[in-house]
Amino acid sequence: MTLELVEFLSLPGDIAKANEDAFGHDAAAAAVLDGATPLGDGLMPGPSDAAWIAHFGARRLLAHLKDGEGARKALRSALGDAQKSFTALRRRAPEEMWETPCASMMLAAETDAGMEFLWFGDCAALVKQGNAAVTIVGETLDKKAEESQRAGALAKARKQPSTDRFQFMDALRASRNRINSGDYWLFTPDEKAASHVGRRVMKLAPGTHLLLCSDGFLALASDYGAYSAETLMAAALSGGLAALGEELRAIEAGDADGAKFPRFKQSDDATALLLKLS
Repeated sequence: MTLELVEFLSLPGDIAKANEDAFGHDAAAAAVLDGATPLGDGLMPGPSDAAWIAHFGARRLLAHLKDGEGARKALRSALGDAQKSFTALRRRAPEEMWETPCASMMLAAETDAGMEFLWFGDCAALVKQGNAAVTIVGETLDKKAEESQRAGALAKARKQPSTDRFQFMDALRASRNRINSGDYWLFTPDEKAASHVGRRVMKLAPGTHLLLCSDGFLALASDYGAYSAETLMAAALSGGLAALGEELRAIEAGDADGAKFPRFKQSDDATALLLKLS
């Protein structure tokens, strides 16, 4: 089968800054990566370390898949490439883990066994097959609920708007320092992360639609309650992604300080790929 790209959307959270989401696709695979916003000065050349890891990762994943590597082998190879590039180009070694570039990821790759999904962090895939209910692949709903609760609690304790992330830098860095330990692994310049990726294989029929997205786009359902997974997929299919992007930004502009929807920035980068199996 072939993965046909129906539509894509990728909006920066701040038009004055780099979009730290990235995506890639071809006839057999698609990926979305969401670089974690840096919490200090960058170590790499370019607009931001988060943009670097997301775009580098998307390119290398698709390149290794095109070379015929399976999804998990392609992931390990892409992580190894990132590790080599980071070591060669960084201006110094990280002193703490929070300085290391990292990204959430959702990868969908066609295999003989079915569609293989691999993920880190809070990127997601929505799968709509025939008349069946939408399936959510990934852990984004749980992770986003935890983040919203944490943002709300910190904002209340410090009496600061949750979207003023500079007021919470110590807490954000402490959380980032736990990356690549326990069960908290992300796409990083570390080949070992491949052993900790989430994985699911699904048998999908022709005509199935996939919506791969970063958490900034899925916030329409996970954070703001404007949609369920079912109605978000329906809206993407009927009205398109651009209209959903406009609705997303309107909701965030109406709650700029995060009083209604606690979060660590007013608007996040938002990326979505709508695909169809044919």
